[in-house]
Amino acid sequence: MRKYITLLLFITFIANNQAQDSPEKIQLETTLVAPKKITKLGEGSYLIDYGKAFFGTVQLESKKTQNDSLVFHLGEKLNDQNKVDRNPGGTIRYQKVVLNGLSADKKMDLSLTPDKRNTSGAAILLPKTLGTIMPFRYCEVANLTIPMEEIQFFQKAVHNRFHDNASDFTSSDKVLDAIWDLCKHTIKATSFTGYYVDGDRERIPYEADAYINQLSHYSVDSVYTIGRRTNEYFIDNPTWPTEWLLHTVLMFHADYMYTGDLAPLEKHYENLKLKTLMDLEREDGLISSSSPHLTQELIKQLGFKKPDTKIKDIIDWPPAQKDTGWKLATAEGERDGYEIVPVNTVVNSFYYYNLKLMTGISGFLGKKEDVSFFKNKAASVKKVINTKLFDTDKGYYIDGENSTHASLHANMLPLAFDLVPKEHVESVTAFVKTRGMACSVYGSQYLLEGLFKNGEAQYGFDLITETEGDRNWWNMMEVGATMTMEAWDVKYKPNSDWNHAWGTAPLNIITRYMWGIKPKTAGFKIAEIKPQLAELSYTTIKVPTKNGIISGTYQKSEKSELYTLEIPEGMSAEFTISSSPKKVLLNGKKIKKNKLVILLKSGINVIQLKQ
Repeated sequence: MRKYITLLLFITFIANNQAQDSPEKIQLETTLVAPKKITKLGEGSYLIDYGKAFFGTVQLESKKTQNDSLVFHLGEKLNDQNKVDRNPGGTIRYQKVVLNGLSADKKMDLSLTPDKRNTSGAAILLPKTLGTIMPFRYCEVANLTIPMEEIQFFQKAVHNRFHDNASDFTSSDKVLDAIWDLCKHTIKATSFTGYYVDGDRERIPYEADAYINQLSHYSVDSVYTIGRRTNEYFIDNPTWPTEWLLHTVLMFHADYMYTGDLAPLEKHYENLKLKTLMDLEREDGLISSSSPHLTQELIKQLGFKKPDTKIKDIIDWPPAQKDTGWKLATAEGERDGYEIVPVNTVVNSFYYYNLKLMTGISGFLGKKEDVSFFKNKAASVKKVINTKLFDTDKGYYIDGENSTHASLHANMLPLAFDLVPKEHVESVTAFVKTRGMACSVYGSQYLLEGLFKNGEAQYGFDLITETEGDRNWWNMMEVGATMTMEAWDVKYKPNSDWNHAWGTAPLNIITRYMWGIKPKTAGFKIAEIKPQLAELSYTTIKVPTKNGIISGTYQKSEKSELYTLEIPEGMSAEFTISSSPKKVLLNGKKIKKNKLVILLKSGINVIQLKQ
């Protein structure tokens, strides 16, 4: 039996009348995945394990007829009796299906019951031709009266077009490898709507979820259509809270850097300016959703369609959720005790970063006056943040104006967004390291970025590969998930699911910061390669670009580090040396000792750093 069969379906549909000018056709594929393992549970009862969860259904084809009904149990999780968990908790999926017999030599798909919450309202709707799908890894079948060998049970998986061989990663650390594989599978499996959605509970695009999804997707495939379609969606379909809106500019900027296509920036430039929330500025330049400037008219201009949208619904919600009425593992949820005040550090850190990126975007578009405007405004906001929201005595940021509390969140975001003055990087980083993984799965993206940007690659590596406790990616695999989870554990968010791509931070961090491969100029005409490989002694990587695949290998011995990098035709790369080697060789030729950046041409480049 073949491992899998992929059927390409070209499907164009308008999801819930949303994003009608979607720039690309949605291309969904149906992959038939054969069982990885079949276990007999009893007479006529079997457990089928497909190895990984996908969104889809089960397709059967029997060589013989069975008139009696069969009972199927589909799910993402097993119970302690090695059966599909009928009560998995949270939004972990399970469904029972009764099939009224089998016809010989006829392909049959299990007909699933739709979930009202993710197939109505604001949810992205699937074409009717696909039927109802759900995420599952396991299929338990009972009351089978014909031999198991006479039936083929495929996992019929739905996902967007995806190039599995466009990316790869291996290393000397098998935990890191397993986490990278977990994240890459998540990106492929959660593409089943053709948009970046938050997970199966809602199937709705949210800006913060989508941004992390985009960074990870662009790190493993050069199919940019989902990202562009999702960006387009957010122009007229913004979501809450305040910081979610502030991801819009980040997504459009990232897309341009990877694709080099100015059209989306030109088309939506004025809307992007609006989505920076400049209109909420007070006299000193800081913003707040409590601002008197947040009027119904502005809410409408931002894209909120409900005329009765209340200002209080657009609130500051620092990274991580605290939902009242739940018995949570900690009273503060995932916020590290964050004190929410009207003018807070999280939202204003995002605001500063928006201004910084808009400086670049206005430059890309040749808007010289706007370049000066955003550059000056960003500098001014940075100064005010570092004056009013920084505790000079303690050497780190407080949660907001007049706050007496300092959290991980209020410090990791300034680190990630280049807000921290050089003289304070050490003290802010030291504080961050005292907090561990006190943020949510979503917040880990910015924690890791802040660490790698500020010389803490080893500590960032340690957080990614941690295997003790439950606030890590290893725990996701230990409990049985094959996609990244919405929260570290259900106890931290009781309605959480097992299929949230916002948990894939390690994937894009490994690509963009550990290996340090990012576009230096738009469209990857020039790549930036700035490795920070921590304690790894060996690693390989493949990174897709619009121009081809960048391939790299790294080997470390006691006295040298050896990089072999292949750059696609028509591209070049700037390789940054982050260590202090005694001798540097490029293709066997000695490079000046004080030269920290080496230009790599297309083709194979061998760099040796000798100690």
